[in-house]
Formats: sequence, C-alpha cells, structure tokens
Amino acid sequence: MKSPSPRKQKAAAALIASLIAIGTSALGQHQHNFEPGFNLFSKQQDVQLGQESAAQVRKQMTVIQDPVLTEYVNRVGKRLTASRETQESGFPFTFEVVADPSINAFALPGGPMFINTGLLRAVDNEAQLAGVMGHEMSHVILRHGTNQASKRNLIQLPAVLAAQMAGNGSMAGQLAQLGIGLGANSVILKFSRTAESQADLMGSHIMSEAGYDPQEMARFFHKLNA
Repeated sequence: MKSPSPRKQKAAAALIASLIAIGTSALGQHQHNFEPGFNLFSKQQDVQLGQESAAQVRKQMTVIQDPVLTEYVNRVGKRLTASRETQESGFPFTFEVVADPSINAFALPGGPMFINTGLLRAVDNEAQLAGVMGHEMSHVILRHGTNQASKRNLIQLPAVLAAQMAGNGSMAGQLAQLGIGLGANSVILKFSRTAESQADLMGSHIMSEAGYDPQEMARFFHKLNA
C-alpha cells in the first residue's frame, strides 16, 4: 500500500462504495476463493526470492529495532496469520518496521513484510493497521508479485528459474539483470486494479477472522482520500 495515486483513489472509493452497498460485516465474513494467476515461479522460489530481496531491503532501509514497535506489529501479524488463507498458503510471514515517513507497507513474495513508521503514525487504531497488513498479505497469498514478474519476461525467465533449481547463484541478482527488481518501488509490486481489489476483499476476510472490524479498512482508505 502506498500514498494514493489517482488510480488507487478510485479503487479506494470503489471499495468504500462496495462495503457500504454490501455491508462490511458480511463481506469480511465471506470467503473469497481467488486463485493465483499465471506463474512461472514455484512457491519455494517465491520464498527464496522474497528472502533474498528482504536482505536487500534491510541494506537500503533502516529497520527499527524498538522492542515495543516490533512486538506490536508482530502481535498483529500473528493474529492475521492464524486465518485459513494464510495457513493454507504455507508462506512464512515476517513483519518488520522501517524508518520511512510515507504512509506505506509492502510485502515481498513468500512473506517478508515491511511496515513504514509513517503508516504507524497515520492509522487511528490497531484494526486499521491490520487492514493494511491483511491487504499486503493477500498479495503474497495470491502470488501477485511473481505473477507480475512472469508476465513481464516470458522469454528469458524460464532459463533463470531453471538455473535456480540447479542452485546457481542469486535469484534476485539474476532477475535484476532482466530488469525485474524488488523493493518498495519495484515494478512487480505495482499491481493492477483487479489485483488490488482481490487483496482488499481477501484482506477484509483475513482481518475479520482475526477479530478485527473490516469497516476499519474502508475508514482508513476514506481518511487517506478525504
């Protein structure tokens, strides 16, 4: 999630209208069985790519070591990862706070998530943070990142992934040579409106299962766009 672009503003407005029309409690409780799209990566490669890219993020951004903030985001994350979607995904989610004033959080393939200090300042309550985190977790579960990468380079990517299966070098490094990078501003972390809508809906269900009010997701998006 990032500070809203015009497209994100329209998506947020559509989500708010949907929540009002359908009834947020019912939406949060309803299971949405979305299926991941076309993908050349295995789930194990998602995890490897995410771990390699997370190591790069930690070099590029300042990870906050404050025990209170660390405990806070991990407590919220633990509640969210108890949902059926996250359990069935098998992805090892992790949660870290980074020093960045922008209102943003992003999750890499396979589960590493980074929450900006700007987002923690912007949310009004824990449920709103859970809504953003549930949205980002949904991108991971639905494998939107590696779906984007798969569509971006259909010619050279299979050879790179085959080399990875043979244990040859860094996946993130080889993908970077193809122009497929990862990080907060990565091309493959810029999703379509359909992907964002799926993450909104699945995220609302994940936070509902964790005991959070899904209406808080809509309230937060509304506040950003007010």
